[in-house]
Amino acid sequence: MAVAEVDLILPCLNEAAALPWVLGRLPDGVRAVVADNGSTDGSAEIAASLGALVVPCKLRGYGAACHAGLEASTAPVVAFLDADASLDPQQLVRVTAPVLAGQIDLMLGRRRPVSRSVWPWHLRLANAELSRRIRRRTGVLLRDLGPMRAARREALLGLDLRDRRSGYPVETVVKAADAGWRIAEVDVDYLPRSGRSKVTGTPLGAARAVLDMSKVLSA
Repeated sequence: MAVAEVDLILPCLNEAAALPWVLGRLPDGVRAVVADNGSTDGSAEIAASLGALVVPCKLRGYGAACHAGLEASTAPVVAFLDADASLDPQQLVRVTAPVLAGQIDLMLGRRRPVSRSVWPWHLRLANAELSRRIRRRTGVLLRDLGPMRAARREALLGLDLRDRRSGYPVETVVKAADAGWRIAEVDVDYLPRSGRSKVTGTPLGAARAVLDMSKVLSA
């Protein structure tokens, strides 16, 4: 493959069922970087067989996997996407194109559920409240803190992100805003995910995620 314009970082924990679909829908010029967070279902082997760069990440946590992928990336622009098939990689160009063109510094995908059952009401309510708090803290008009986002790699590394749990996306937005970055969002489809979420798939997991994000906002 030619040198990639975009490295797509996919934090991954036991996503063997979803990876073939996800990796089979990469746009041209995009290389997959699968940050494997200790999968036991063969996810790493499947990703490697499909041409992805697999980066082992022993430290458990969404932020740990994201940052391991970031450090292993080499493309000028990096994007992030969950490996659970809840977002279509074919729509990745919506978030990467403005960054590649130098129009936006951090672009996020605003999730638009394809059906009411895709996004449970309690998670949607929690996301709306989190978005409101981010707007109040940063002044940036965001309506969703979605898992699809893109930025320039060197600039992102320069933010010195420290959270290694669920607060990583919040810290990204807060530090980018404090640095004067141009931040925007664009609509992307939100699809039924494969399997249960590792972060918000249980009430306890959702509570932990909210706590992690709240700590970043109050820091």
